[in-house]
Amino acid sequence: MTNQPPARDRVLAAYADLLISDGPRAATLDAVAASAGVSKGGLLYHFKSKETLTEGLLSKLREYAEQDCAAMAQDPEGCASYYIRTSVFGGTPFDRAIVAASRLIQSDDGAVRNTLSELHARWLELILSDVGDPTVARAVMLLGDGMYYNAALFGFPAGAEQQQDPQENMDVASLLDIVAKMRSGTRA
Repeated sequence: MTNQPPARDRVLAAYADLLISDGPRAATLDAVAASAGVSKGGLLYHFKSKETLTEGLLSKLREYAEQDCAAMAQDPEGCASYYIRTSVFGGTPFDRAIVAASRLIQSDDGAVRNTLSELHARWLELILSDVGDPTVARAVMLLGDGMYYNAALFGFPAGAEQQQDPQENMDVASLLDIVAKMRSGTRA
């Protein structure tokens, strides 16, 4: 017998997967329950409505974000480099939660927009503390955002375990060089 995650976690993962693959309209309670392998009653035990399911996803996103920001603040190469290195979609639960929440913005959910805005502001704050220049910090954010946008535009890797394309790795290295140049320009 395999160790399955708790039903609540399976439901949240199924919700994120449906949001990513099919969008908010397809992520009905029935579809989420079926995808998670639980009854609708089992889903409703944990999440009384689609709104509480979204709240659960956002709570998980905040939890991942807290861990990410702690890692970012402690990265020996600096917050700006960390942000660029981690702006390549890796299929992590955090990546999936960000993309799933982003899909919910299409339905004009203010809570989602606020959560993502808070996360973005925290990243900017950390990058600014690293580079010391608001313009450079914003440029680093835009580089990372562009990397994520490209992943969304051209598709995500087929699996979390799939290795990145060497060209993509080269592009990240090139962007890290640009960040280093921008950072050194602020100290000149």
